[in-house]
Amino acid sequence: MSTTAVTTPARTAEPARTPKLRADASRNRERIVLAARDVFVEHGADAPLDEIAKRAGVGNATLYRNFPDRTALIREVALLVKNRILALAETAPAESDGPFDALQRFVHATVEEKVGALCPILTSAVDPFDPELVEIRERLTAAVGDLMEQARQAGELRTDVDHGDLFIAMSQLTRPLPGTSCRLLDEFVHRHLQLFLDGLRAPARSALPGRAATFEDFHTDH
Repeated sequence: MSTTAVTTPARTAEPARTPKLRADASRNRERIVLAARDVFVEHGADAPLDEIAKRAGVGNATLYRNFPDRTALIREVALLVKNRILALAETAPAESDGPFDALQRFVHATVEEKVGALCPILTSAVDPFDPELVEIRERLTAAVGDLMEQARQAGELRTDVDHGDLFIAMSQLTRPLPGTSCRLLDEFVHRHLQLFLDGLRAPARSALPGRAATFEDFHTDH
């Protein structure tokens, strides 16, 4: 009598799960990333990692245990900054007195993340096609677009500007000038941002040359 072999279906391997960090380890990681953001702003992408560890109040071993190399740390800084900016865009309407006030609140809070000084570092060192960063960028585009559209529908925002114009201005106005200190910039940045924001108000005082800039203008694959 012949017997039929029974084939057991192969088990599908489950994706590896990232273990949750202990509370103290999570705090150390956040301190490292915040310190890295500030050190990169002050000294550029090639800033010594030892200085970042010192600024964060942790040992070098703790830094390298969390981030095996500089690229991994810069990516985490990008995620931190973009997530914080996204949260500001999404919460501004509920914390403001009206659509244009929400836009102003978002702009003034966003520059505290030092986007201008970080822009060259993140652009050159981070993969623009990183799925997590792409998802955040798409959500940020939608959230900022909503802020501007609400202000536009309320008749408070001029009609010939787009979100790209907003981010160009924030980047340029918050980038330290060569030979000047970041502290000097901090003293005047909100003053100059308010001058820019006043220029966004409707009715427009002049016709703008060229076309409105969008987020798509900044994508490397555009």
